[in-house]
Amino acid sequence: MTKISTIPMQQIIGSHDILFITLDTLRYDAACDALERGLTPTIGDLLPGNKWEPRHSPASFTYAAHQAFFAGFLPSPIGPGKHPRLFAARFPGSETTADQTYVFDTPDIVTGLASVGYYTICIGGVGFFNKQSPLGCVLPNLFAESHWSPELGVTEKDSTANQVRIAVDCLSRMKPHQRVFLFINIPALHQPNCMYLPGAEHDSYESHIAALAYVDHMLPPLFSAMRQRGNTLVILCSDHGTAYGEDGYLGHRVGHPVVWTVPYAEFILEVKD
Repeated sequence: MTKISTIPMQQIIGSHDILFITLDTLRYDAACDALERGLTPTIGDLLPGNKWEPRHSPASFTYAAHQAFFAGFLPSPIGPGKHPRLFAARFPGSETTADQTYVFDTPDIVTGLASVGYYTICIGGVGFFNKQSPLGCVLPNLFAESHWSPELGVTEKDSTANQVRIAVDCLSRMKPHQRVFLFINIPALHQPNCMYLPGAEHDSYESHIAALAYVDHMLPPLFSAMRQRGNTLVILCSDHGTAYGEDGYLGHRVGHPVVWTVPYAEFILEVKD
């Protein structure tokens, strides 16, 4: 595994597929807790150093966070400093565009990747990707191909399995030399998640972790399908966390550390010999 921070993005774009997964609503502390309990072995084996990196999300709810992500503003490393970005939509005065940043002359990185030959695919999860309203179309419409159905949504217990099945099918249709940008918004962590904890009637920190364990169990076919195509840049993170009573807060779209602090990882998924 190679840390992408050591590789100029100019060597990645055009030579690697890109897999961007947002584990919607996943808290950093819950992600670390699940890893320590051995509940996420698939993810754990891929994380650089077998650890999640804590970062700050650019927003406290899904729509705003993903608008920022698709403009190139991924969760920021915690700590002072101007942290260079992987890729960016060009705009004057950017202080986080560095030599290793791949810059697009487009308003978003999805269109930018398409402009350099990537086929872009979105597999939605939460309501902002459901294409059932003008607002629910904004993010999916950035992509050449997008998928959503109730079977992929927040109320479907097998949502991740269904998303992975669609992703693997999409990849199987791609020609070997066609570079792909595959984005998946995984909704299982979002409320309601009590269905993943036997006997639970209400969402809680523990059902949140149980949902992540379910997601981890469903991911191996996706990573296997990506490896069969070639080397892949993987970005794996949350868009925001959620509160389960901390300081009286419930949910998200609030300025609380459990909401702003998210788990993040970036790495190269390499072809196995």
